[in-house]
Amino acid sequence: QVQLVESGGGLVQAGGSLRLSCAASGRTFSSYIMGWFRQAPGKEREFVAAIRWSGGSTYYADSVKGRFTISRDNAKNTVYLQMNSLKPEDTAVYYCAAVFGTVVRVRVREYDYWGQGTQVTVSS
Repeated sequence: QVQLVESGGGLVQAGGSLRLSCAASGRTFSSYIMGWFRQAPGKEREFVAAIRWSGGSTYYADSVKGRFTISRDNAKNTVYLQMNSLKPEDTAVYYCAAVFGTVVRVRVREYDYWGQGTQVTVSS
């Protein structure tokens, strides 16, 4: 059974940084796409970033490109989201997700496994 557990959220001032972690278990993830999504109050869940576990190719939403970096640690079976230059509009619950395959996915409905989410709040 796939389990994804996020951590690292918190309260930070605008311009600050946070690093989110997603500990993955229950599978060999070498043939998976791992994604980060976020959902702000009253809004739909949206794509943030994704990484192909094998090879490490990455893809970002335009709103975070140049500020966020997704990466993975094979030995720890963990995916990270380094968030720099945070803005108040980045405030949301951030979710880790996984789907089997090699094609990067950006739609919520394309992912099969989800974590419970971690809150990120950016104050102005």
